[in-house]
Amino acid sequence: MNEPLDPAESLRLIQQEQAATVRRLVPDPRLLLWPWGIAWLIGFTVFFLRYGPDDRVLVAMPSWLPLLVLLALILIAGTITGIVGARAARQVTGPTSRQGTMYGLTWALAFSGMISVLNRLGDQLPTGLTNLIWAGTMTALTGALHMAGGALWNDRTLFRLGAFLSVINVVGVILGPGWHALVVAVLGGGGMLVAGLASWLRMPR
Repeated sequence: MNEPLDPAESLRLIQQEQAATVRRLVPDPRLLLWPWGIAWLIGFTVFFLRYGPDDRVLVAMPSWLPLLVLLALILIAGTITGIVGARAARQVTGPTSRQGTMYGLTWALAFSGMISVLNRLGDQLPTGLTNLIWAGTMTALTGALHMAGGALWNDRTLFRLGAFLSVINVVGVILGPGWHALVVAVLGGGGMLVAGLASWLRMPR
């Protein structure tokens, strides 16, 4: 006959099982935030090098290349996070699953609407100002959606990241074209990398 486990050992086994459940159901935050952090870090740096402050070209390259690089990186990041999110969603049902689906649709529809509006305005403004409006609006929307996600999932790290992105976006817009891209690249992209690492370190082991 097996002897009953002592309370400390029982608690340890319960904690191990809870941690295993969290790891199975909750996506790795690094896979959700790092692809976007890398995309912003590289993509907006290329924008800064081609469309620097006061319309300076710091590194000679075709005018279409920065946008192509940024869109390609965003597509890759979106694909990675979409796959990770879909795998996690398959293991969850009920209200939580619906919340995730609605939150994902919110991102898609919000950005579709933003792109539609800005596309109508882009041809009527100078290149530097057009880039600033596109990047500033995209960053503002991303920050707001991160804050909403943090509130929805009770995730303080995600909410703080959204607030941080919102603040640096305001700073970048005040600094103006060129500088905004650098601020978003270094602080925005870097902030996502740090947030992903911080969230991962807080996950149960």
